[in-house]
Amino acid sequence: MTQNSKTGAAFIAGGSIAGAGVSAAVGGMGLAGGFGAVGIGTTPVVGAGAVAGAAAYGAFKAIAEGDAAAFGAMGIGAVGGAGVYSVVGGMGLVAPKVGLAFGIGAVPMAGVGAVVGLAAYGIAKLLDESEFRETPAQLFERMEEKVLQMDYYWAAVAELEAFLCGEDLNQKFAALEVEDELQALKAQLKKESEFVNPQTSTANIESKTITVTSQLSETWRCVRTLKGHLAAVNAIALSPDGTTLVSASDDKQVNLWDLKTGNWLYTFSGQAEAVLSVAISPDGKEIASGSVDRKVSTWQMDTKKFLHTLFYLNSPYSHNGFVNSVAYSPDGKILVSASADKTIRIWGRYTKTLKRTLNGHSDAVLSVAISPDNTTLASASTDKTIRLWDLKTWQQRCVLTEHLAAVNTVSISLDSQTLVSGSTDATIKLWNLHTGKLITTLVAHSTAVLSVAISPNGKILASASQDGIIKLWNLHTGKLLQTLSGCSPVSFSSDSSTLVSGGNGGSIKFWSHMRSFNNLELDTVLSGEWWEILGVNQSDDANVVKFAYRRLARLYHPDVNTCAIAKASMQAINQAYQEFHKQLNAQNYTNFDK
Repeated sequence: MTQNSKTGAAFIAGGSIAGAGVSAAVGGMGLAGGFGAVGIGTTPVVGAGAVAGAAAYGAFKAIAEGDAAAFGAMGIGAVGGAGVYSVVGGMGLVAPKVGLAFGIGAVPMAGVGAVVGLAAYGIAKLLDESEFRETPAQLFERMEEKVLQMDYYWAAVAELEAFLCGEDLNQKFAALEVEDELQALKAQLKKESEFVNPQTSTANIESKTITVTSQLSETWRCVRTLKGHLAAVNAIALSPDGTTLVSASDDKQVNLWDLKTGNWLYTFSGQAEAVLSVAISPDGKEIASGSVDRKVSTWQMDTKKFLHTLFYLNSPYSHNGFVNSVAYSPDGKILVSASADKTIRIWGRYTKTLKRTLNGHSDAVLSVAISPDNTTLASASTDKTIRLWDLKTWQQRCVLTEHLAAVNTVSISLDSQTLVSGSTDATIKLWNLHTGKLITTLVAHSTAVLSVAISPNGKILASASQDGIIKLWNLHTGKLLQTLSGCSPVSFSSDSSTLVSGGNGGSIKFWSHMRSFNNLELDTVLSGEWWEILGVNQSDDANVVKFAYRRLARLYHPDVNTCAIAKASMQAINQAYQEFHKQLNAQNYTNFDK
């Protein structure tokens, strides 16, 4: 054997030893893709090291001799690698022991092929020096089957992570040599399933209530984005039966939507200016809106017919200023409107006549809410105050003055015990509705709070601020649960499972409460921009996005979730994650170019 042959053998032996070391350090590995999933033991890793050693020797010889044939071999290998990707598609490699999950697309696969081609060149040179005659093309063809096996070790992380997050692990990964990790995953899945086990005793259910809440605190996800308005959405209202959504916009329209499917149903037109407020009567039969045109208008829900414009005395208007807020009383007998003219007006729903005008605020009235027990009217104003009115005597009961700037929004809990207010001072305040005593102040927003909503089950408070941020709070503890990317206004469905909010460019977002990945029962497929589907902010870093993707894969992967929309939603999740990576790669390229 010549000295050069010994050098080449040393390169290959060194690569083999390195491969064995990697196998010992990393432990069992697995490969998955469109072809299925296979386990990788020590022998293939040692083989991969040998190929890497041969490639290193080929590079050494090419540089030393200035042989251009090495580049030809690399080119052939690159074409072969790209061909493998076009046939096999995305693949993924995982090493659970060290937490490794790695994905490769077409370009990196071509790079792997180029390395293999260089290895073929190196072995050809070695054989040539050993007086063993075989052309590089013949050698490459002879090695091709083993090369393909080697390529399978690289993979798209998406599919493999979905497998590890809940698939039938015994079936798919029996040969992965990661039994400890699989057992840990199974134990975790079993533990989480106990949270929703209907056979758990009453005592156990009670003891786990806080745990369930903490689990649910991070499980609100945008499941649909509606795009129908041509300008910003100012107000939304949900029907008591949970079937219908009404939205009001700067585009002068009031749109009617199917809450379950997200389908547009009808557009109520007629307002001369932007529509600022909207409400649905308790019986679900009537819609009322308030507009910049100073009018309160009503429509019949089922026939879609225009009913009335409410007029103040002989005036052609309902108010002398913008109508900022409208609300029906729980018994459906009166309709309340609040205006920039500093007044609150009480209208007979059936007579359509003015019953009373409430004066007291010194500036524009921005929001009104009526307690579910039909005893108290709360009004919020630019004058920094909240006023509570007795609905029986129409007398002002008390004035709340703790806010330091305009009070933009008020909401009352279903049990008529708690009043929540949001202000331009960026704070949210909780009050005892009966005594007017301040309970607590929530501080997390950095800009004006424009809308607040309390879930009907009394557990969650949603608040939306001017900077396009929604925050979810535990209403009882004041703990911040989650931050979402969405706009004012906000409103909950009657069953508390859906939050509806405004979005960018006149859109409306549906946020759904993911209760359990084993018992997921949604009738909507995830849709929207990639960050909306993944439930993250567009500016979040890669680790946050990756974590969100893993969590959604655990919820929706068809092998763990058998509901009808799981497969389509999983496809949407994968596409969203791919879009994120495209954007990330584009940003990295731009930064590199600079």
